[in-house]
Amino acid sequence: MGKYMLIMRASDEGRAAYEEMDFTEVIAAMGRYNEQMMDAGVLTAGEGLADAAEGAVVDFSTDTPVVTDGPYGETKELFNGFWILDVASQAEAIEWAKRAPLSGPGTKLEVRRVHGEEDFPADNEWIQKEKQWRQELGTE
Repeated sequence: MGKYMLIMRASDEGRAAYEEMDFTEVIAAMGRYNEQMMDAGVLTAGEGLADAAEGAVVDFSTDTPVVTDGPYGETKELFNGFWILDVASQAEAIEWAKRAPLSGPGTKLEVRRVHGEEDFPADNEWIQKEKQWRQELGTE
């Protein structure tokens, strides 16, 4: 088993199309999708994100980080939400992604593996501390 993040992205055109949809049906479709993943035992987390106008970007391109409040000016694609799945393979994560009730121009789900403990040196002090923190938080 491995964890995969499905990262929901949409273009400005996709977000505009979303604004035209029946919000009640959007919520119902997402609820059914989430319920299917919960019933299958693969969903470990998932959240939608507030509008970019409420956010900020911290840019580390210079010695002193520069903060830009949202909206961020010209955007080609925004990160709008995510799911974390615990599945047997990337292929299974992709199959779940293909079932998402998403549509619209520029709307995409990026599928990325979440690093596991096995990806890091077990004898590293910070890796050991993180493992302890996860146990204390009850996330492991």
